[in-house]
Amino acid sequence: MKDLPEAVVDSKFLQQNLDESVDKETTSNSEHKNLPDTSAKVSLFSSFFTSNFSLFERNPSSFSVENNPSKSSSYGWTTAVKNIISSGSMRRLQDLVLGSSSAVTLSSTSEIWFLGKCYNLSFEESHNPDPGNSFTSFLEDFSSRIWITYRKGFKPIGDSKFTCDVNWGCMIRSSQMLVAQALILHYMGRSWRKSSQKPYDFQYIEILRLFGDSSLCTFSIHNLLKAGKDFGLAAGSWLGPYAMCRTWETIAHANREQDEHKQSLPMVLYVVSGDKDGEQGGAPVICIEVVSRLCHDFSKEQLDWAPILFLVPLVLGLEKINPRYIPLLRETFTFPQSLGILGGKPGTSTYIVGVQDEKALYLDPHEVQTAVDIKKDDLESDCSSYHCSTVRHLSLDMIDPSLAIGFYCRDKGDFEDFCSRATQLADKSGGAPLFTVAQNLPHSKPISHNDCSALGADINSSDDFCSENLIDDQTQEDEWQIL
Repeated sequence: MKDLPEAVVDSKFLQQNLDESVDKETTSNSEHKNLPDTSAKVSLFSSFFTSNFSLFERNPSSFSVENNPSKSSSYGWTTAVKNIISSGSMRRLQDLVLGSSSAVTLSSTSEIWFLGKCYNLSFEESHNPDPGNSFTSFLEDFSSRIWITYRKGFKPIGDSKFTCDVNWGCMIRSSQMLVAQALILHYMGRSWRKSSQKPYDFQYIEILRLFGDSSLCTFSIHNLLKAGKDFGLAAGSWLGPYAMCRTWETIAHANREQDEHKQSLPMVLYVVSGDKDGEQGGAPVICIEVVSRLCHDFSKEQLDWAPILFLVPLVLGLEKINPRYIPLLRETFTFPQSLGILGGKPGTSTYIVGVQDEKALYLDPHEVQTAVDIKKDDLESDCSSYHCSTVRHLSLDMIDPSLAIGFYCRDKGDFEDFCSRATQLADKSGGAPLFTVAQNLPHSKPISHNDCSALGADINSSDDFCSENLIDDQTQEDEWQIL
């Protein structure tokens, strides 16, 4: 899996005390290697980068190496260097050295739009007239979002031998984070913050349990793979945002059929992208008539409306994202209904949660952590591995053009506000909106194109974005285009 060149701001940023971070990523459970003692050489090597590129979060085990007396020292040194150079952290440092990533931090003056909330940052906390807009408040908000990463040590997935999802599960993990945020909004509200003390909220623990790494957990990687098999989802393989959205649609429907009285996803899920046989081109249309019918069916005709989760998969370019869409993507984070974006660099899925200037802020699923079991009703559970205080970012123009945007509308009034904002955003698009809103579906069929499910695969990433399938009809009158 390729790692993102990144700049990081953590809780030490206010004191300008940023230290080097070392990615915990491994390639699989079987690839752990014991290495000879090379601490002196590694210390010298790492100290160079620490003094010059101290941009990452603190990790006391930086470049640690284990002993293996059965290996010769020369072989051990070669192996140690090979492992260090192939690590995610080393690749990030190489990116900095080679100039492929600018070593910049978040601006202390520019506003941040974070999942529908604006933070006008000020590092002079004591003189800030609105403490709720301070960097500290932003970091508290950021670190309260549920962070879901690669895990190792869980029970095998289905009939496979996979007990970890390193190098292929980042799209699944990113989507879990987005849906978890929808559940937080639904049950806890946007103002909810994770408590610093135990016991935790019962509902918070229940949400975490849904995403555990076991077939007993409704939205586990095990069950998502099972639900997505018709869309090419399989352990060890990778696919694009569109198929991931359809997978969530499938698992939500299956869960509803199994237990009508207890919905694990207590909201309508609407994938706004075309017919059931595949993604359709042209600007996706949110049809008010369809939304109304889905809400009516979801509530078993008892209510006229229901909470709704929108997933809008898009392909906004060929090899690179078309610059005309960047301002539109940025503005979606100002929507109170924002759930962020499934996206990242080609080959690397992340959960994009905010923007500042030309930077996309994201939660990164590429850290390997040991699977944990959150017990039902255990309000004293160790939930630390589900939260992150490290704010990573990448340039908006580096985002893979294949992505999906999420929105959550609590009720009819919230939906109407969302439609108003979406219509205004489409009016600013110059004929190329991200998506549109209409009372009824248009009669004319939009440009069709296939889901590029192999976009940016973890294992065999490619810059080939299925361009031969993106546009089937050049004469289509729809002004929306993929260029």
